[in-house]
Amino acid sequence: MVGVSQRYRRVAALVAATLGASVLVAPAPGGAATETVRATLGVTWMAGYDAPGTPSQYNRVGVIKVGSRQARNVLVLEPGTSAGAAYFVPLAKWIVARAPSWQVWSVERRENLLEDQSVLNAFKAGRASATELFDYYLGYLKTPVDHHFQLIPDPSVEFAKQWGMNVAVQDLRVVISAARALGGQVVLGGHSLGGAVVTAYATWDFDGRPGADQLAGLVYIDGGSGPAETAPMAEAALQALDGPTASPWLSFGGIPAPYAGIFNATGSAAALLDPNAPSLGQPSGIVPADLVPKVPVTNAAEYGYALNAKTSPPSLLAGQAHLGAGISSRTLAGHHLWNGAGALTPLARYATMFSGYPMQNVDGTEWYFPQRLADDTGAVDNGNANPAQQVLDVDATLGHQLPKRLFIYAFGARLGGPEVLAAARGLAAQSGIPTSHLTLINHQSTYSHNDPAGAYPRNDFFVGLMPFLGRVTSARAG
Repeated sequence: MVGVSQRYRRVAALVAATLGASVLVAPAPGGAATETVRATLGVTWMAGYDAPGTPSQYNRVGVIKVGSRQARNVLVLEPGTSAGAAYFVPLAKWIVARAPSWQVWSVERRENLLEDQSVLNAFKAGRASATELFDYYLGYLKTPVDHHFQLIPDPSVEFAKQWGMNVAVQDLRVVISAARALGGQVVLGGHSLGGAVVTAYATWDFDGRPGADQLAGLVYIDGGSGPAETAPMAEAALQALDGPTASPWLSFGGIPAPYAGIFNATGSAAALLDPNAPSLGQPSGIVPADLVPKVPVTNAAEYGYALNAKTSPPSLLAGQAHLGAGISSRTLAGHHLWNGAGALTPLARYATMFSGYPMQNVDGTEWYFPQRLADDTGAVDNGNANPAQQVLDVDATLGHQLPKRLFIYAFGARLGGPEVLAAARGLAAQSGIPTSHLTLINHQSTYSHNDPAGAYPRNDFFVGLMPFLGRVTSARAG
């Protein structure tokens, strides 16, 4: 068993090698030594929307608050498909280090209350080994063990089939209200599908007023709202979800829930905290074949191979980043190491984003992502009323009434590219928001879907974000 103090020493001692070493090394999770942040980070849970049919213990929404408690401005970040609040924490620490008048609140959606984080917690705290972690969540599928992860039967969570855009927006309203209570500016941002949630919230009809009335700015990170689907398409999606054998949960990259989340949470934790040990997943026969290298590898190399833009399969395009050169020719005890040379996003930083280390009871994945939320994004359509909205109960209809003072920043990467910019431009135009209030950057050819959140120490999304937040602050001061 690797003790927690030993893990911290490894993290601190090998920071400098993260961008080019063949052996995976772990940088300080925030990437900056002078950050002003809360001493201990974790999820703050609040009473959420009272969703019909949902047991009361799940009517909650959480945030990880990063930054000084004295900071009054808040950037609220909504994760994308199958991503959890810890995903944004390294970026959030970097932001508040450079912009100390801001806090960053990363949203933890209600579905993450269903996750069994018990042994992942123990591993992150040094109370369980990598073998115990693997056996509890995955190994038992091949080799029976007495104590292991239990699947949640779909019929026991039928209520989650109602966790669509309305539930997400109403929960987000709780978060925005709490941020506004601090008395500063509030900016709402989202990555991937989280961008569609941003547009839905901004254009939602709250008693005749758009949600954007409560905001100073919007940030789109390789995501946003696309054209509306038809009413028959929406009806077909509802019928499929309402089927007696249909799961409430999305299959990410073709991997059914909760296993995509489990693969990522456990793989990232092992890659970060036991990087040079032989991969347990590779020889198990449990990890999908297209994620398994042809040569024996370490935990770090297995994780890197699965999600690196050069080797990850097309089905996982939404899970990729530029993590380095790839599997190294160098070996340790016969197992190939990871070569991080040329990475935009250092592998250790990426593993920190998804493992949530050292936080307890939270990671950067969403093991159970509601299919209904994915379905409802097709009706947002930049806040323009359309027939699909009536089918799906999506009330994002005030897209022509956003305040003209609003600032918008859109960054396109591999998945959305110029379409992200076009959607932001269209949203602004239909409400008469001046083009001078827009910051539009497209790096589709060079940034994978997750590089905007993970790239370090050079990050063009971050480079654009800092002056954007400065403009928002200055606009209030003026």
